[in-house]
Amino acid sequence: MLPAQKQTLENLLTASVKQVVADLQGDATLVPAIALERPKVAAHGDVACNVAMQLAKPLQKNPRALAQRIVDALNAQSAAQGLVEAAEIAGPGFINLRLTSNAKQAVVASVLNEGPAFGRSTQAAGKHAMIEFVSANPTGPLHLGHARQAALGDALANVLASQGCDVHREFYYNDAGVQIRNLALSTQARARGLQPGDAGWPESAYNGEYIGDIARDYMNGETVTAKDGEPVKGAGEVEDLEAIRKFAVAYLRHEQDMDLQAFGVKFDQYYLESSLYTEGRVDKAVQALIASGKTFEEDDALWLRTTEYGDDKDRVMRKSDGTYTYFVPDVAYHVAKWERGFTKVINVQGTDHHGTIARVRAGLQALGVGIPTGYPDYVLHKMVTVMRDGQEVKISKRAGSYVTVRDLIEWSGGATPGSETAPDLLDEATITRGRDAVRFFLISRKADTEFVFDIDLALKQNDENPVYYVQYAHARICSVLGEWKSRFGGDEATLTQTDVTPLQSVRAMALMHKLAEYADVLTHAAAELAPHAVAFYLRDLAGEFHSFYNAERVLVDERAEREARIALLAATRQVLANGLAIVGVSAPAKM
Repeated sequence: MLPAQKQTLENLLTASVKQVVADLQGDATLVPAIALERPKVAAHGDVACNVAMQLAKPLQKNPRALAQRIVDALNAQSAAQGLVEAAEIAGPGFINLRLTSNAKQAVVASVLNEGPAFGRSTQAAGKHAMIEFVSANPTGPLHLGHARQAALGDALANVLASQGCDVHREFYYNDAGVQIRNLALSTQARARGLQPGDAGWPESAYNGEYIGDIARDYMNGETVTAKDGEPVKGAGEVEDLEAIRKFAVAYLRHEQDMDLQAFGVKFDQYYLESSLYTEGRVDKAVQALIASGKTFEEDDALWLRTTEYGDDKDRVMRKSDGTYTYFVPDVAYHVAKWERGFTKVINVQGTDHHGTIARVRAGLQALGVGIPTGYPDYVLHKMVTVMRDGQEVKISKRAGSYVTVRDLIEWSGGATPGSETAPDLLDEATITRGRDAVRFFLISRKADTEFVFDIDLALKQNDENPVYYVQYAHARICSVLGEWKSRFGGDEATLTQTDVTPLQSVRAMALMHKLAEYADVLTHAAAELAPHAVAFYLRDLAGEFHSFYNAERVLVDERAEREARIALLAATRQVLANGLAIVGVSAPAKM
């Protein structure tokens, strides 16, 4: 429902429920939050509510009889007359409401008056949240998992911001540990002229072509700079492993920056794992855990009693060789998040990190520093498979063994697989087209479902392609509005005052009803950490628009009807643009 109307309707229903509860028992604490939904069957009405069934057990009343009492109380309120045309009881106690035409039509003026702010809320104003996502090791190009994280994390940040939340986007660089040493050794081997498979090639080396590029630039004395780092110049010394390490990390961080730029994702902060060691945070966390009495030593290793916090077995913190297992710096990192004031933290990670959840949370609880149970929250995503010409695509020349974010953007933009182009050399149209397809596709399913990315589908320009279908709806409306201006001298500034009472058809009502759902979609997407709901909504909204447009001519001769339909189209265009902005996809005026 419309934000203002929905609030009014919720207030009316809440008042009715409170009245009934007071009459029956007098305990206002029994009144639940009123949830309004759209019935699955349009013939059942415009709004459904199951509050009677929620209250039936605590009040020990028949749910249908209780629903009738709530409806009677609602009908007795004069304020409901302008909103509710009819109220019916269905099934075991559902309350189905039919709204008046005026209530449905009011959404058009609301959208046109509020513009980009339509659908947004201030209910989370004053709240702060951090979303950590992508967080790739700087050991290679970003892969498909990082792409899905980037799409999910950025869209989720936008969803939370739409509710008034102050959102902080953070990228955690795992720039310490064994994998970084392997990167340095791989680059050193290439600098010595070795190739994968040669005698002397390190067993744990990275084999992608990008390692050869790093070695070449290092030996040639090139300079690279990561987004938040100092310039690093290639020393050209093949035996200086530390210099190679610094250069290789900076090189790959810069390459990842370029990929993220092409993907349209920006971060507020890049946090280095290495800083947890240099600042003493890891040692401090370990000593605090020892002091808490939640650790023990066995087999020359230090263990944490994570089973006390729901883990299936205790975990090693410090191995017999003196190095820490990977979850220890994660605990120190989340203490740092908490100390920086982020009481709400959401980590977007692959499902292969599922085991980390119990360990990190156990470590935070064992510290006893006031961090609540269940901190942080996690959004876990499953794998992405790329298909082209009916075949799975597994190999990238750049990476050697996996498809990269850059590959996916290029291919979805129309570039030929096998051709590698630096992001700054691709034309803007290719980048935009590819970015739009990748971002929309990767949030068009729930994060915990596996996803098949079909390059052929991404390139189709018809209604089979969901992003094209939504963008075409926006472009189609722009075209109609352009024709309206040229033929009839239309002025969009006047549309906020348009009389929309001529919008009485079934298709028009359905489209207005869908427009009015937008705020609800954002609210639920934020509460459930589910940005895919916005993509679902946009496809449904585009469908309602195309159905309306195909059924009814807009630029009719009769002025009042024409202006009302134009106002409806303008409102639809605005909501499409608002939703596309949330998922990070462009809203083109032409296709």
